[in-house]
Amino acid sequence: MNEQRRSPKPRGYEMRKRAEDVSRTRQRIVEAAVDLHGTAGPASTTIAAIAERSGVTRLTVYRHFPDETALFEACSGHWLSRQKLPRPEEWGAIENPVERMTAGLADLYRFYRAGEQMLALVIRDEHAVPQPIREARAEMTRQCIEVLADAWPEADDPVRRAVIGHAAAFSSWRSLCRDQGLTDREAVEVMVALVDAVGKRRVSTSPPGSTSCRRPPERGR
Repeated sequence: MNEQRRSPKPRGYEMRKRAEDVSRTRQRIVEAAVDLHGTAGPASTTIAAIAERSGVTRLTVYRHFPDETALFEACSGHWLSRQKLPRPEEWGAIENPVERMTAGLADLYRFYRAGEQMLALVIRDEHAVPQPIREARAEMTRQCIEVLADAWPEADDPVRRAVIGHAAAFSSWRSLCRDQGLTDREAVEVMVALVDAVGKRRVSTSPPGSTSCRRPPERGR
């Protein structure tokens, strides 16, 4: 009788311990995948390499993550949870377009510098990234561009929007700051000046050469 009363406690303990072991194993797999994505790149990261790095079998990896998308989603979520993400909702509270652009690009460039290695490899190996992950990243970029563009007059101007998209791109930050040696602050100033200059451009509506080829009207005799 006493043995029957004591039996539920060991069973409960064993179930909790098993759940904790499963959770720890899953975490090791995710951390191994994140490490490989950030050093070798997604295209060179195999299930066998993840299993070896995390100290489990390939079958164990598949038990936790039945497909590539599930594994990438877990990895992406884990990596992003350790980053200080851009805050476009804070930029959106700034009414002045130049000030909003300055704050937004500074926030984006800070994020790019902190996560440069992972971002560079993921973008390089984009073909190996599952479509839902690519779409989520594209949506985040689109939202940032929308917030930056909405502050400017004629926010639907396709040329201005294209220049803002260029300014907000990771590749633009890397070109200016890594290849050309600018600081983040200098790169922000350059890009803000570029976007501001778009509104001052003058576009002729006449076809090229039409003015010089037009015959003057004849005077009445």
